[in-house]
This record gives sequence, structure tokens and C-alpha cells, in this order.
Amino acid sequence: MSILSLVGQNMEMRMSLFSLVREVGVEHLPVLLAPVAIMGAAAYLIGSVPFAYIIVKTVAGEDITEHGTGNVGAMNVRRTTGSWAWFTVAMLADALKGLLPTLAAVTIPLLLVDPSLPVGGAVWSERAAPFAAAAMLGPQAVVLGAVIGHNYSLWLSIAKRRMLGGKGLATGSGALLAYDWRYFLIVLGVGLAVIAITRYMMAGQVAAALSLPVYVLVTGQQDMLFVLLLGGLVYIRHHRRFVGLLRGQEPKLYVEDRMGPRG
Repeated sequence: MSILSLVGQNMEMRMSLFSLVREVGVEHLPVLLAPVAIMGAAAYLIGSVPFAYIIVKTVAGEDITEHGTGNVGAMNVRRTTGSWAWFTVAMLADALKGLLPTLAAVTIPLLLVDPSLPVGGAVWSERAAPFAAAAMLGPQAVVLGAVIGHNYSLWLSIAKRRMLGGKGLATGSGALLAYDWRYFLIVLGVGLAVIAITRYMMAGQVAAALSLPVYVLVTGQQDMLFVLLLGGLVYIRHHRRFVGLLRGQEPKLYVEDRMGPRG
């Protein structure tokens, strides 16, 4: 069975947490959600790897948090090193730490459970039940875990003794590509279009974060809670500078060190 066919199966059997509760009852949730929680925690640890910080420290001997916006992300690698090549490396590294765990979460549980079994009934009374729950809700937990890890890096926070991280765009985009390619295309298309029209990177980033709830609402997908949480995680990290944008304090195409505000 190919990876693409497994991804397609996962998209077909996906359900919301509320639907799962209705199907199996609250009493079964601890057992069913245990593997989902473990998957999310593992994704958090992977997402916490601060590739942008490591790249800048290795290449330039600098602390990325003291340059540009202070953000631990690909664009701040560009601001700190002046290199689009290292920006690309950081972007790909951050995207992969979202894409690979999510791809694993989408495919591996389906190899451990028969997807032809009904959602209710026997499947929940058998040993396969946790794997079925992992197939349905695990990918969402992994996407959120990876983004939280990138935005609030455990490893970097231990090293620097304060909570630090990125803004979740590259990691979230990579995760969405594995989770649902349509979501990825919506985020990418909206973000690039708004940046092209306004010339403000911040406007495009926030528009991309808010585009998924609108898409899910219009198309009737069951992912509303998930996309609201994901969009909220990204927006929270952009809020300070987005307010600055509304006040006219954000420079257009902010790509150089000390060109604009921190945050």
C-alpha cells in the first residue's frame, strides 16, 4: 500500500473529537486518547528543535534572538546571516519537522488497524481501538504539537532560561502538506497573494493563519476546532507586530537586520 493511498484513507476516516465522543462514549476516551497524547508530545519534542538558532550559531557565531525580530525562524536567519541560501535551509528544516512526524501519524496507525471496520461497535472493543483513534485524531495532535514545539521550544528555553521560539509558519505549512494538501495550498496561496498585494509580510502571514477556518466553514469539513487552534497558535505569535502593522509601524518586506521592530 502506497503512502498516498494511506493519506487518502486517513482523510476519509477523519473525525472531530466531538464526533468520537458521540460514537464511543466518554468512558472509553482515556484509553483511546492515550496514544493521541503520546503522538502530540513526541511531535512537540521534535518541533522544539531550534534549527534556525543552530544554523545561525554554527554559520555566523551569533545568537539569532539578538538580531532582527528576535524570532527563531527562517526569515530571521536571512536577517542575521544576510544569506538567502541559509534562509532556504532553515525553511526546509523547519518544514520537515512538521511534515515528517505528521506523515508518520497519518500513515503508521492505518498499517496497524483494519480501516474497513466501523467506527462504532467491535473496533472499539478490540485491541485495535487505540490505533483507530490514533488514525483519526493523532495527525491533528501531531500538527499542533509540532507547531507548539516550534513556537515554544523546550530545548531553547532550557538553554536560554526563557521561553523562546518561532512563529510556526514553516513548521505548520510542512505539517499541513502531510495532513491535507488542500489546507497547505489554501495557506500558501492566501499568504503569497496578500504579501504580493500589500507588500507586507506580516499581513500575508496573519491572513494565511486565518484562512483555514474560513475554508473549513465554507466547505463543511469536521476540522473547525483543529484549524481554530492552529490559526490561534500562529496568530498569537504574530499579534504584537500585527498591531504594529495596524499602527503603521511595520516596514514593507522586512528582510534586513535592524530594519524594523522586534517581536
